[in-house]
Amino acid sequence: MQEIKKYVEENQQRFLDELFDLLRIPSVSADPKYKEDVVKTAEFVAEKLRSAGADNVELCETAGYPIVYGEKIIDPSKPTVLVYGHYDVQPPEPLELWETPPFEPTVRDGKIFARGACDDKGQFYMHVKAFELMQEKDMLECNIKFMIEGEEEVGSANLGIFVEKNKERLSADVVLISDTAMISLENPSLETGLRGLSYVEVEVTGPNRDLHSGVYGGAVANPATILAKMIASLHDENNHIAVPGFYDDVIELSEEERKSINKAPFDLEEYKKDLGVDDVWGEKGYTSLERTGIRPTLEVNGIWGGYIGEGAKTVLPSKANAKISMRLVPNQNSEKITQLFKKHFESIAPKNVNVKVTPHHGGEPVVTPTDSKAYQAAAKAITDAFGKAPIPTRGGGSIPIVALFEKELGIKTVLMGFGLDSDNLHSPNEKYDIANYLKGIETIPLFYKYFNELS
Repeated sequence: MQEIKKYVEENQQRFLDELFDLLRIPSVSADPKYKEDVVKTAEFVAEKLRSAGADNVELCETAGYPIVYGEKIIDPSKPTVLVYGHYDVQPPEPLELWETPPFEPTVRDGKIFARGACDDKGQFYMHVKAFELMQEKDMLECNIKFMIEGEEEVGSANLGIFVEKNKERLSADVVLISDTAMISLENPSLETGLRGLSYVEVEVTGPNRDLHSGVYGGAVANPATILAKMIASLHDENNHIAVPGFYDDVIELSEEERKSINKAPFDLEEYKKDLGVDDVWGEKGYTSLERTGIRPTLEVNGIWGGYIGEGAKTVLPSKANAKISMRLVPNQNSEKITQLFKKHFESIAPKNVNVKVTPHHGGEPVVTPTDSKAYQAAAKAITDAFGKAPIPTRGGGSIPIVALFEKELGIKTVLMGFGLDSDNLHSPNEKYDIANYLKGIETIPLFYKYFNELS
């Protein structure tokens, strides 16, 4: 451990400079105007893998953005770890809410502020630097394969095709991912599950054109008003999701399991203070930790319609739209939930409007075993690096490809994230603590050591 710490300390500034260079490239996969930058980012990652000592580094073309692959096979008889990450990032908007430019990494109070700092550039790049460390210090005790994609933030549409066509190439004993959070540096944790996802867009159309709200208001249905009413009806008075059949496949956890989840350190008053809210909200009968980890949700991610420019324009809009995501728990199926939502939303539309539901992407919920050799190796690594055993937690987010890896490659995943829930993922002023970044680089080599010993 001392040798690892020494290497990280001696190379700390270089590790940060390289990450900053990576963060400066605006690899927004959702916006075609960034296409060249996304490809440039893939090339950057490939070059850094080569310089770290990886073999057979390749930009694997897909129908979308390339997947960066690289490997180091030290001994076919030793266990193999497949490292997954993504180099694409969320759009930075709204730009006016950033304190500093989203693609000019800035350090404030020991934290790196930039789009992608935590999700997922800072986290996957820890693995590249940990690999470099293991190569330089002759510490690599497992075979390692890297698969870093550029479409995670838009649903990983082409990753499944790539995995299916490259099963032998990607064969491994475990997938290792750092794209999740831990409670804190003082209370390290390991996520043991992730929720699935169903993402849709809805459109409500009324008249065939925007209308003068004085001339037509009160006589013609306003799509924005109708949409608001329809969305409001999706939860009942207990904030329970009111889509028929939505909970049919949900497996209720036992009281003992629920108590275990609520043992994680959580300060409700600090939670509210950090978010700037006077009170929390959610499904009646469940704690905040349960609401964000073991219960399904339905949230509006965006809503628009009519005039939203400066000043006033008295218009009755022709259309109103919303983007809606549903987080799913084990045993729920994303396609089934999407169809249930579509059927229900169309059925509650009044006759004076037309409703269109367009499914986007989805993914399945997963639970990772805590009794596996890989999980035990990760727990031992964190215990050594942090001086404290990790707390098992359930993640509220979704990484759809975890279920894909299990289905296509037949292997489980270890979710060893070093971010924090407060890192403003997908929001303005995304950040990543320098201490977490460096601690990740220190911890990852220990995982390989223990995974080899336990295998």
